[in-house]
Amino acid sequence: MADVEGHEPTASELPASEVPASELPAAGRRSPSPFLLGGLVVALVAAVAFVAVALTHRASSQGPVVTTLRPSGIPASVSTPTANLMALSPVQPVVAPGFHLTDQLGRPTSLAQFRGKAVVLEFMDPHCVDICPIVSQEFVDASHDLGRTGRHVVFLAINVNRYHASPAAMLAFSRQHDLVSIPSWRFVTGSYAALSRSWKDYNVQVEAPNPNADIIHTSVVYFISPSGQERYLAMPQVDHRGKSNVAYLPANQISQWGKGISDVARSMLPASAR
Repeated sequence: MADVEGHEPTASELPASEVPASELPAAGRRSPSPFLLGGLVVALVAAVAFVAVALTHRASSQGPVVTTLRPSGIPASVSTPTANLMALSPVQPVVAPGFHLTDQLGRPTSLAQFRGKAVVLEFMDPHCVDICPIVSQEFVDASHDLGRTGRHVVFLAINVNRYHASPAAMLAFSRQHDLVSIPSWRFVTGSYAALSRSWKDYNVQVEAPNPNADIIHTSVVYFISPSGQERYLAMPQVDHRGKSNVAYLPANQISQWGKGISDVARSMLPASAR
């Protein structure tokens, strides 16, 4: 989630789609919660620890043994450190929920129109000064990494700010963070009803108590295959600096994220398109 602070309204003050995750019933389809992923990783680490100690003891004459836990089901092209940095995980292939929204240039946009291409989908706030600008840089880096292969990949974001929902707001953010340099970039928006439906469909929680408050929302990247199926989830994260509370991520990690995004997107394409 975006690590920002602000007034947190009670559940009774919010529309149903904006109730904090802690006060909602468990999601029926899936949950991109990093806590669940973290718990699974901890359990696996514990299971591996005993084996690692045994191997180290047996090979002590040859020096220490270094073990690295690799999540299962990750594309071979994605390194283990990168997969762990991204909290990357495969999901059961299901058809990604469709939508009919409007992009930053006022063009009608639906998910269905991108069949045949890999889609990298995120949820962004056009007024965000926290995690969204950092994810934007990761998207730009990923597009550069893809090169000509980028013709077969769409970078897409759905607006989470009901108070700033005009195409002009999407375009201003896109220009500010150089997302317009991505040929396939689409930042889509629409009516509150249409947006909240998409948030619910993708299990994205949004807290937006008023126009002047910070928007707090789930930050998750969906990787959708050319056949329109969800294939992987990744969980963007940032850190914050001291009293200024300015969001940042080391440049090498932003670059690593960009490479990871491009590698996952490329892995979903047929060999002829890579």
